[in-house]
Amino acid sequence: MRMGRLDDNDRAHAIEHGEIALLHRYWQAANYLSVGQIYLLDNPLLREPLKPEHVKSRLLGHWGTTPGLNFIYAHLNRLIRMRDLDMIYVCGPGHGGPGMVANTYLEGSYSEIYPEISSDLDGVRKLFRQFSFPGGIPSHAAPETPGSIHEGGELGYALVHAYGAAFDNPDLVIACVIGDGEAETGTLAASWHSNKFLNPAHDGAVLPILHLNGYKIANPTILARIEKVELESLLRGYGHEPLFVEGDEPEEMHRQMAETLDFALKRITEIQARARSVGNTDRPQWPMIVLRSPKGWTGPKEVDGKKVEGFWRAHQVPISDPRNDASHLKLLEDWMRSYRPEELFDEQGRLYAELQALAPKGKRRMGANPHANGGLLRRDLVLPDFRSLAVEVTAPGAIKSEATRAMGRLLRQVMTLNAEARNFRLMGPDETASNRLDDVFAVTDRVWMEGIEPYDEHLAHDGRVMEVLSENLCQGWLEGYLLTGRHGFFSCYEAFIHIVDSMFNQHAKWLKVSRELAWRLPVASLNYLLTSHVWRQDHNGFSHQDPGFVDLVANKKADIVRIYLPPDANTLLWVTDHCLRTYNRVNVIVAGKQPQLQWLNITDAIAHCEAGAGIWQWAGTERGDGEPDVVMACAGDVPTLETLAAVDLLRSALPQLRIRVVNVVDLMTLQPDSQHPHGLADDVFDALFTRDRPVIFAYHGYPYLIHRLTYRRNNHNNFHVRGFKEEGTTTTPFDMAVLNELDRYHLAIEAIDRIGNPGPDAAKTRRSFEDKLAEHWLFVREYGEDMPEVRDWAWRH
Repeated sequence: MRMGRLDDNDRAHAIEHGEIALLHRYWQAANYLSVGQIYLLDNPLLREPLKPEHVKSRLLGHWGTTPGLNFIYAHLNRLIRMRDLDMIYVCGPGHGGPGMVANTYLEGSYSEIYPEISSDLDGVRKLFRQFSFPGGIPSHAAPETPGSIHEGGELGYALVHAYGAAFDNPDLVIACVIGDGEAETGTLAASWHSNKFLNPAHDGAVLPILHLNGYKIANPTILARIEKVELESLLRGYGHEPLFVEGDEPEEMHRQMAETLDFALKRITEIQARARSVGNTDRPQWPMIVLRSPKGWTGPKEVDGKKVEGFWRAHQVPISDPRNDASHLKLLEDWMRSYRPEELFDEQGRLYAELQALAPKGKRRMGANPHANGGLLRRDLVLPDFRSLAVEVTAPGAIKSEATRAMGRLLRQVMTLNAEARNFRLMGPDETASNRLDDVFAVTDRVWMEGIEPYDEHLAHDGRVMEVLSENLCQGWLEGYLLTGRHGFFSCYEAFIHIVDSMFNQHAKWLKVSRELAWRLPVASLNYLLTSHVWRQDHNGFSHQDPGFVDLVANKKADIVRIYLPPDANTLLWVTDHCLRTYNRVNVIVAGKQPQLQWLNITDAIAHCEAGAGIWQWAGTERGDGEPDVVMACAGDVPTLETLAAVDLLRSALPQLRIRVVNVVDLMTLQPDSQHPHGLADDVFDALFTRDRPVIFAYHGYPYLIHRLTYRRNNHNNFHVRGFKEEGTTTTPFDMAVLNELDRYHLAIEAIDRIGNPGPDAAKTRRSFEDKLAEHWLFVREYGEDMPEVRDWAWRH
């Protein structure tokens, strides 16, 4: 081959002229249905002259990328039939919704799921009417679209989702179409490196198809304008063998595409056979295709004297006003009749039989492939008894332990118990060991398909831990893995999970819609562990201090999101086990990795976590005779530590005070039960927090979230929340708390100030706490560590 072109020796199956003619008609049918969805309310097959009332009032949708997507889909159908392929289609261009709906309708999978959109004239009418229409379907390849695991509304994630789907799916081929606008995004640029983690011995294959139609919304695209030699060098440098299909003359393009796809699948088959028969798992040069075709191909070449086909004006709705402009109406009718609908659909409005025969059958149709409805394939994980991994706690605060190290021991057993099923992976941006999860390396390694040096540690072609210094790739891989029926966990430094804020948004929206579709079965939850958190950044500083991801998560639908702040190792074990058992959710766990005092034995931890929030009787000074003077509440490991230390100070200095300690492990319990499934009923909430007593709430993150969650509660006006207030630096653990006034002394002072009658010694006690803060300020700046009474503090009651 030369410059990515096939020579005669590369042509595996020459395509005949008659087959090209049929393929072309099928493509025309998909194009016709795509245009009709954007424009028509009635007269769907133009059985009468087109009238203004046949056209939608609001024209919404995108034409420009759609004909190229339809072209690819038709040719993939041929490939599936020829080779009996197990294949799904990931549609990267976010604006290709009309094409994905059209093709699944043509193959019959759409009508099977939505019988009202029948394979006849009335069905075509309904198909057109529903698109981008109130009460209908969105313009992207959304969850409502059969065969889709990727909406594409936010560009950049197609390729990483495709690779996530390929891991541990040895017989699956993912055809991933990448729009040239999408190719300019940072996530997509990094996603090319996913092939360095794909093992042909036991993973499936990804066939990237870079679709260069030249333009974005209003500008040229970079990869379409750079010299071809430079483009080929770039793609080869990414580890691919690029194969070019270029032009605009249909018959020649059909021939090129058919032969190129044949060759690409032949190459993929050879790579996998070599890896699986002789164990050669050296990273291969995987094939990919570069399809260069005009934007808006087969559409109007000009409108109102301005260039459209092959230009950015084809991007959205090329003919803007056919209801009110007679010339536009004629242009639209001429465009749609150019596809010759009478040669595509019979009198009843059904696709002609010879065209129907071009689609694969049953589950081989890309719209019916079970991998694109991963709940059909999901199997529950085999999980260990987490109780057997518990930290032994004989009394509250008696020992120290690293909570996430206990979690690592649990994940190690999950890896072992599910090794044969190959349905669990751990993702993280080069932080598995840093986050104290390295016990997993006793039973697996990091997957790595590049060279491995003798001194490297825990690298292997067959590893099940995936580390790359890109949170976007970790998130995207895991999403693709989950949406095709598997399970996983994503650990990340708390401050940098914000890098995937918008990816989380998209996944949460996908789950929200999927839950409303009876035919989409539940997939395993997306589980986050956020550690190396805001309160312990010993090696870093202000740049690594941001607990705000949970604020974003809390915005989503209550059915979808859960937020857990386990205060110690045993509560973290329960939470981890629970999250691994859930489905169709996003679970966020926030837990520190540093040695911390442990509070609950495993029995008490289970009871506490199942309640979500509770009174720690052993920590308070209530005497069972009425309400407490103050409620000291906490959520998060460091806030729990500082709250208990504050209670210790108050118990010693002001023993007459009646103090209640409430710990919250499930943050969503703070909402009313009418707003969240985990929310506490008002009477239960009042029993914890009282109806009228001051509540000093030490919270891990930004204080306003607690106010948001509790503003409907009876006692909300008495909630005084302390948390992170954007004060930070590289300093000692206790000084971080002091900087944000979350420390024990500030909490104790606040309690004294809020209690109506704290007693005769309160003023003196308050001054002593202020003196301690001043003493701390001098000590930490003199010695670079916390005062011994802080550093060595332990619960004494």
